[in-house]
Amino acid sequence: MSRTARLVLRLSALWALWVWAVLLWNMAHDHIHGLGFRVVHCVLAAISLGFAAATWRIARGGGGSNYPRH
Repeated sequence: MSRTARLVLRLSALWALWVWAVLLWNMAHDHIHGLGFRVVHCVLAAISLGFAAATWRIARGGGGSNYPRH
């Protein structure tokens, strides 16, 4: 994987982390939305951050692929 591709993957993972961190921070201080809204968005955040962690791992070179790198 090229250096540029690794950088793009890392930036997308950091962007997901930033977006969800801001949303969760704002939800913690927002008293307008109900419990259902909060639960759904916390689940979505967990899924998205899981994908971000996997993306970071792939960019790091620990994706576990058995294919040779070119």
